[in-house]
Amino acid sequence: MDHIRYSAACCQTDLPNPIDRGQMRGNTDRMLSMIDSAVAGAAPFLPVRLLVFPEFAHAAPVFVTVPELIEKLAVPIPNEHTDRIAARARKDGLYVQTGSMIEQDPRWPGVVFNTTCLVGPEGILYKYRKVNPWIPYEVHASPHDLPGYDEPLFPVADTPIGRLGAAICYDWLFPEAIRQLPANGAEVLIRVSAYMDPWGATDPMDWWTIVNRCRALENMAYVVAANQGASLKRYPPYSWPGGSQVVDFDGRLLAQASPGPGERIVVAPIDVSALRHERASRQGHQMLAHLRTEAYPDYREPRYPPALADGGAPGTLSYERNVILIEEAKRRARRR
Repeated sequence: MDHIRYSAACCQTDLPNPIDRGQMRGNTDRMLSMIDSAVAGAAPFLPVRLLVFPEFAHAAPVFVTVPELIEKLAVPIPNEHTDRIAARARKDGLYVQTGSMIEQDPRWPGVVFNTTCLVGPEGILYKYRKVNPWIPYEVHASPHDLPGYDEPLFPVADTPIGRLGAAICYDWLFPEAIRQLPANGAEVLIRVSAYMDPWGATDPMDWWTIVNRCRALENMAYVVAANQGASLKRYPPYSWPGGSQVVDFDGRLLAQASPGPGERIVVAPIDVSALRHERASRQGHQMLAHLRTEAYPDYREPRYPPALADGGAPGTLSYERNVILIEEAKRRARRR
């Protein structure tokens, strides 16, 4: 069996937020340039095969209502941006986890998704739609909440560089969400994130590093995590602290961008063969094998979103409605 070892690059962006679809092209131009830089920079060393971009790198939800997002920013997938990235991936045999974009799918009229794609030489290998939007602010639909949704919530791609799976930003605050990726076979967990201050990459609330390291060690998997480096002027009222990083399957930091806004490219080795050997041979601290799934009855009952009498459809999502749903879910949790 060939030894699978390569470099992964976190491509941290600091880009303007497009306010229409046409402006998204400039962001994609810069991302393609960053791919060129990462590949060239690593060429004399362990070549880069996997590149990861942050949440909102293609477009951020700068409008507060679903109709505005549909009118001005939402795009189908595939689109011109995924096509351009696929062409670049074919040139050097790369795998690129795109920055997220606002997606509209005719199968689900009236809603938008926050979506990232894994793109390889073969084209789009999967698209991941954020399962846990950052409520109450985000009005993207969770595919979990759509009646009749029949696509995998946590897809994993089996590629020549290992089995890859992604989740977006707030998803990573839920151990259950990330655990599902290795349950589906993932070896490299990809984080596409816009983790803002003060929950970022520095003390005293270094959630970014704590969560990445914990998800790596509890799932015995690599974590390749690209975070936004956007300054406050790009997307008020938040600034994003960067700190993009790669973590190994024992929770060790292999590389980390210096905290603070701005573009960064950080590169670290991924040894999938070593990971597979470790998973097969380890008996202690083998959390994937030791998991007593039936010991946790709380997961047998639904929690969020609660079914309310008003029966609002996903397309009616708004900040105000999200607050109502959150408060109802809290009341139900207290009654248990």
